[in-house]
Amino acid sequence: MDNVIIMALVATLGTWSVTALGAATVVFFRTPNGRVLNLMLGFAAGVMVAASFWSLLQPAIERAEAMGGAPPFLVATGGFLCGAGFMWISDKIVSYARNRADSAQGEPGARMNRIIMLVLSITLHNIPEGLAVGVAFGTLRGDRAGMENLMGAVTVAVGIGLQNFPEGAAVSIPLRREGYSRKKGFLLGQASGMVEPVAGVIGALLVVYMEAILPFALSFAAGAMILVAVHELIPECQRNQQKEPYSATMGIILGFAVMMLLDVMLG
Repeated sequence: MDNVIIMALVATLGTWSVTALGAATVVFFRTPNGRVLNLMLGFAAGVMVAASFWSLLQPAIERAEAMGGAPPFLVATGGFLCGAGFMWISDKIVSYARNRADSAQGEPGARMNRIIMLVLSITLHNIPEGLAVGVAFGTLRGDRAGMENLMGAVTVAVGIGLQNFPEGAAVSIPLRREGYSRKKGFLLGQASGMVEPVAGVIGALLVVYMEAILPFALSFAAGAMILVAVHELIPECQRNQQKEPYSATMGIILGFAVMMLLDVMLG
């Protein structure tokens, strides 16, 4: 039990470190390389879409069937929709707060409000991502402690970690443009990922102490991941499609293929 919680903590500390690495780009670049960011975003989206099924939804359905009780399709669908709904609601809250801050432009403190909203928006998105990693590692007990399941959990963490890189840059670089020093931009950028280790441990603890919610929790994490990938990562990496028509698309294909390869090799 303690081992899976420690693994969840280490994994989410890793995803946090990737956020910090992305934030560190402000030290070297005023504007990051768009093509590289698109490739990374596409790769992360492909990994997350694939991992949401093989590492989360499929195990959730199998676990629900083994447990009996509620129909597996109902548990998986309900958890998936709740996970996506949680992300949607958090995004609505952040959008509302951003609009309030934008409407206050020109008023005293407006600049600080915009900065706070920027950091808050990324921070809120990191909570369900940390939960997804924690849930994935929290399931590694008993008959799910094998190498293939461990690699599935690691892949979830890697996918989320990769998409954290541009998120760190998305905070630190605008701060630099607002006149903040490189040091302050980096510190605030990496701080947006500090919630992931906390959320990761909570996710692992919930699975460990409330095993009955495991199928629902796995599906919940899958829903959160799919919404992030489809609503944010894929549109973002396709922004410069006319200039680089297949750069981001190849990243998505490659990310999906890597996840599929790992599952087939280890399964």
